Amino acid sequence: MSPMKPLVIVTPFHESQIQAAIYCSKRSGIQIRVRSGGHDYEGLSYVSEVPFAIVDMRNLRSISIDTKDKTAWVETGATLGQLYYTIASKSKTLAFTAGVCPTVGVGGHMSGGGYGMLSRRHGIAADHIIDAKVIDVNGRILDRKSMGEDLFWAIRGGGGTSFGIVFAFKIELIVIPQTVTVFNVTRTLEQNATQIVHRWQYVADKIDENLLLRLFLRSFTSSRNGKRTIGAFFTSLYLGRVDDLLPIMQEKFPELGLVKEDCTEIPWIESVLFFAGFPRNTSLDVLTSRVPLVRPYFKGKSDYAMEPIPEHGLKGIWKFLDVENENRAELQFSPYGGRLNDYSEFEIPFPHRAGNIFMIHYLVSWDKPGKKESQRHVDWIRKLYSYMAPYVSKSPRTAYFNYRDLDIGMNNERNTSFKQASVWGFKYFKNNFRRLVRVKTEVDPYNFFRNEQSIPPLS
Repeated sequence: MSPMKPLVIVTPFHESQIQAAIYCSKRSGIQIRVRSGGHDYEGLSYVSEVPFAIVDMRNLRSISIDTKDKTAWVETGATLGQLYYTIASKSKTLAFTAGVCPTVGVGGHMSGGGYGMLSRRHGIAADHIIDAKVIDVNGRILDRKSMGEDLFWAIRGGGGTSFGIVFAFKIELIVIPQTVTVFNVTRTLEQNATQIVHRWQYVADKIDENLLLRLFLRSFTSSRNGKRTIGAFFTSLYLGRVDDLLPIMQEKFPELGLVKEDCTEIPWIESVLFFAGFPRNTSLDVLTSRVPLVRPYFKGKSDYAMEPIPEHGLKGIWKFLDVENENRAELQFSPYGGRLNDYSEFEIPFPHRAGNIFMIHYLVSWDKPGKKESQRHVDWIRKLYSYMAPYVSKSPRTAYFNYRDLDIGMNNERNTSFKQASVWGFKYFKNNFRRLVRVKTEVDPYNFFRNEQSIPPLS
């Protein structure tokens, strides 16, 4: 069955228009899908196989910063770039811990977790939500006090759209140094990338929590010899100056061979541009754009590693990267540890805490249309995912909710049992899935807010 187009797209300017959309959808018997930014791996915010309407939050994007209290109210139609830009316009020493891509919408990102370059020092976005405004299935506008702690717990990592429509979050901002240090160092197979990546796994989650050493793995043609090789790209942020960073690297990770010339000292807001891949001296105004990176066709998956992958396991990954189109397939290794370990896995629905060395994000993209072409690339990433099974978490094999993946399980259109939803639910949320189902049963017992991977009520 082919996905349908929406019957209507509602772009509210006021919460009363969201209430009206809920009322009309209930009366008409059509689904609602809620879209805040559009970075939605499986299109669940704007595609359905049954009649539906989109509530597009793009016009609800106001941001109010209180520098004295170090808090902000942000409407869920804002993007991360807009949030970062607004914070930086008010203060050089305040920031927020959330994702790298500036065009990601606040609503889906924060309600699903929100890992980013500050996470080893400051946790994820959902750890810093202190209030919210939600419109429930009955059209009531609820804040933290009136919604109760169960629902407030659920929307901080369990996804907002299973429980209602979140239209604003209150967040606590974090204090950062005026100057941070960034670097992007590449090592190829010819430069001992296999051994360096292997060593990285023993360092990345244990090193100083002010340092986040993110690692990207891709195949590309070397400009040195014109041959295809594997590149390990160490793209990193240190909350401090280069002279403090270098001794840490020389002691804990000398294998990388980092030198002062590799590093750049900049204000935090410029690091946002750096990690988003913008050229040096790009105007900060680009952060206010809502135009996303264009990937015509795309598939992503995720895993968590709880012990290092042996060198022979890494060499198997290199073989997979060799057979895909160069620079179109990628593994991202995002380190955990630090402050991420300080929270109980039950504190919010996001359960991926102590015990995880790093998260793996698999991506493949392609340009040519057609089912045959699509199937070729999707088959490739599924085979890679299957190959990785011995090296990642087990019982359950966990995944990150914000990297949505329908391969790991789907709901029925209407009446999904707890058992069926558990197939995917425990992968994203572990034992927190049980509490999410209880909250759903309480606030939306007839399952009005639903999609292919929404939390089901107990029937």
